[in-house]
Amino acid sequence: MKTLRSYVAGRWHEAGTGFRTLVDPCSEEPIARASSAGIDFGHALAHATRQGGPALRGLTFAERGEMLARASAALHERRDELIQLSLENTGTTRRDSKFDIDGATATLAYYATLGRELADRRHLVDGDGVQLGRSPRFWGRHVRVPLQGAAVHINAFNFPLWGLAEKAACAILAGMPVLTKPATSSALVAECAVEILIEASVFPAGSLSLVCGSTGDLLDRLGPQDVVAFTGSVTTAAGLRASPKLISAATRINVEADSLNAAILGPDVATATETWAAFVREVTREIMQKSGQKCTAVRRILVPAHRIDEVEAALADEIDRVVVGNPREESVTMGPLATADQLRDAVDGVRRLREEARLVRGTGDRVDGVGNPAGRGFFFGPTLLRASDADKAGAVHEHEVFGPVATVLAYDGTAEHAARLVARGGGMLVTSLYTDDERFLADYWTAGAATSGRLYVGSEKVAPLLPGSGLVLPAMTHGGPGRAGGGAELGGVRGLDLYLQRVAVSGDRASVERLAMGGSDPASSAPEVR
Repeated sequence: MKTLRSYVAGRWHEAGTGFRTLVDPCSEEPIARASSAGIDFGHALAHATRQGGPALRGLTFAERGEMLARASAALHERRDELIQLSLENTGTTRRDSKFDIDGATATLAYYATLGRELADRRHLVDGDGVQLGRSPRFWGRHVRVPLQGAAVHINAFNFPLWGLAEKAACAILAGMPVLTKPATSSALVAECAVEILIEASVFPAGSLSLVCGSTGDLLDRLGPQDVVAFTGSVTTAAGLRASPKLISAATRINVEADSLNAAILGPDVATATETWAAFVREVTREIMQKSGQKCTAVRRILVPAHRIDEVEAALADEIDRVVVGNPREESVTMGPLATADQLRDAVDGVRRLREEARLVRGTGDRVDGVGNPAGRGFFFGPTLLRASDADKAGAVHEHEVFGPVATVLAYDGTAEHAARLVARGGGMLVTSLYTDDERFLADYWTAGAATSGRLYVGSEKVAPLLPGSGLVLPAMTHGGPGRAGGGAELGGVRGLDLYLQRVAVSGDRASVERLAMGGSDPASSAPEVR
């Protein structure tokens, strides 16, 4: 059984005690163990801050971008190895494993290109200069500069590489060193990826550290120049935000948490149209992809009341084609849940939903997987429910089952009613709306846009181009209000905001302009954020 190592203070660390066991979700057999026991987190943080930070800040955006390009290439070269580890460690199918691995390399490549576009600068100019007095000589500018601490990234189990890459790409391009901590249950993939990057000498010493296991007292050591970016449950996020040490230090915290994402079928969408086909196809995929273990998965399906039987039948037909089992079998299209805890939570969650909704498809319990011994593995079949009264279905709007589970709900066909139901989720990462009626779209925008971080609109004009509402694109912001965490990641250059300090500079105009422009001609162009 493999012992996972951490990479801190410029060296690999292998613990001798305090291990947690990682298992194959199909066989339930141990495959690795992880522990961070023995790490001196004060030394690890100091190494990142004192060596990695200055090294990154001394580079231009273009130079940092080139490092991200090399990182993307190095991981892509070992793609098959990473896919195999993902299959073994998380139980995902090859297609779903590629979704994680390729999402990571594509995000790194995107931010590499952005670095080249930002060119030979080390900070960002924020908006236009402004005259501050009666004379234009007294002048002001806003400039964004890298924080001088370290970024601690705590990632979720479901995307062990993509989660690592999307956070690290933004921090490193901004000029901030990273200490990344993967979820222990899926840390096998993250450890391999960091090993690949260290072997390839992609980043300067101290720029990228890895913690496999607990963070120990690391978070208690953080200060006002440090950042915590967390992806996971709303309960854990609340604990982070309530930490007295983080509060007193005013450490920046970014959270992506639970999300009861909704898909809405517009009242105008007729059967046998491209918009209808896109709705059925994409909602089904968002229920099943990664065995429903995605923060962007569709949990609530809102349908005009007179169409609910038709939608239920169409989705049930698609679900019936899903083959649940060991992803090593060619016929299998959906693997198990990642851990025994995830399986238990799914069973308990569906039991809770069934108090106010009936099963349309699925058993609500563990199932045996194709190609796997009976009674083994964390298999849970795709589950579709239907609530008879959407307004009174409290649990459906409040409890997320993190698996292949979604509930069909009827609304009265108005955008206002749909928006009220969506808002019951308390804040979403993404709401998908399928309609060709721009009036309906505008009405929903007015009534409900503020409840989601992203509004994904499917229509006949873009149906062939739709990538899926659950796909997180690096050019678009990922995050949402309320229950979803209130944070924001990615979004192109916006993704760097978390790691930059906005400084208001005022003084002699010529001096301020030279400073803001990095010593260049004030009339020359510069990377600007508006």
